[in-house]
Amino acid sequence: MIDKFTTDKTAELVIEGQKYSLPIIEGSEGEKAIDIRNLRQDTGYITLDKGYMNTGSCTSGITYLDGAKGILSYRGYSIEDLAENCSFVEVAYLLLHGHLPTDDEYQHFSYLLGRFALIHEDMIHFFDHFPPNAAPMAILSSMVNSLSNFYPEMTENPLEDIDIMATRLISKVRTIAAFTYKKSMGSPLVYPRHDLSYCANFLNMMFDSPVKPYAINDDVVRALNKILILHADHEQNCSTSTVRLVGSARVNLYASISAGISALWGPLHGGANQAVVEMLEDIYESDGDYQNYINRAKDPSDPFRLVGFGHRVYKSHDPRSRIIKAACDEVLDTLKVSDPLLDIAKELEEVTLNDEFFIERNLYPNVDFYSGIIYRAIGIPSNMFTVMFALGRLPGWIAQWKEMWDDPDWRIGRPRQIYIGPKRRPLTPKEERKKRESDT
Repeated sequence: MIDKFTTDKTAELVIEGQKYSLPIIEGSEGEKAIDIRNLRQDTGYITLDKGYMNTGSCTSGITYLDGAKGILSYRGYSIEDLAENCSFVEVAYLLLHGHLPTDDEYQHFSYLLGRFALIHEDMIHFFDHFPPNAAPMAILSSMVNSLSNFYPEMTENPLEDIDIMATRLISKVRTIAAFTYKKSMGSPLVYPRHDLSYCANFLNMMFDSPVKPYAINDDVVRALNKILILHADHEQNCSTSTVRLVGSARVNLYASISAGISALWGPLHGGANQAVVEMLEDIYESDGDYQNYINRAKDPSDPFRLVGFGHRVYKSHDPRSRIIKAACDEVLDTLKVSDPLLDIAKELEEVTLNDEFFIERNLYPNVDFYSGIIYRAIGIPSNMFTVMFALGRLPGWIAQWKEMWDDPDWRIGRPRQIYIGPKRRPLTPKEERKKRESDT
């Protein structure tokens, strides 16, 4: 893939008077990169880029993101078109195969999702041995990792049938997530049904009860489809990079995804929508005085920051936020939910969009700002929000893992470092040590 996009242009690097010529690579959407793969070999130098802000770890044909213009696309399709016209299952197929499914392909993929929806009955006993207040993400990560023991055939030739591999994981994670919630509530498990769509099945497993059957609401199903689509992939973020890095050691898919789930668990990554709701709750409990929180966010001496505003990559509007805001309004209207947190959220958005402080710093509402409100309206508790994020991101993780595994230019991930510790020093015999060696 590198050779295909290598240009005839080069960058000139001068180190201690010596000139070096570095190839320039241009992506299909015009992104440019300086190829430094031979830098250390040719010069003895490496680059230092904390947080990998300027480092491309791979080439990929899955997701394109332009943070300056607020553009996001999967396999060339805009996120707006996909969210409006496709189901989550179609988008999952697109990410895995590079094209939207035909009707036959869609039917087969959906059939496999139904076929693999059940988890092994022995796995259900695992839930009984977690502490009562165990974090759902900890349970999810552990359960996904254990799948490799129940389905070891997928570790032998994982790319032999990508649909079986992908649908087995996508479907079972949905069931594991719903069972995790039911166990936390002390409620009887609800098994998946063959006659329901992917999202409808999940909602039914979450909320159906022997004493109160769950009524499937099409508007809620559509909203959930959109949320999952919006989260399906997002280039080389923390969790996706983790999946690729772990997988580069030729670790099985389940272990790689389990590692990605753990990375997503972080409050600075997948936990942001839960943090948004907690912030809105704090504002509500403070008599709804959102202006005080805005003032605190603008105060350079106050470490407080508004959660759900701004993005590491997007320097304009997050294209997903407009879609999810419309879905939020639709769900609340359909369910006749009057949520004071939504009123506070709208006030915050209105003020920040017209305040020069936030405009100058590109602190626009992002996708996490409204997703938690939707989940609250549906009935999903805040400690399950990040699990929902993982459910949506799963097809992207699998597609990224597959792309990495199938890359002829694959290399095991092994970042370098600049050592800043003590210089080489002699070891002092124990009986002669009078103070800490680090103090010398």
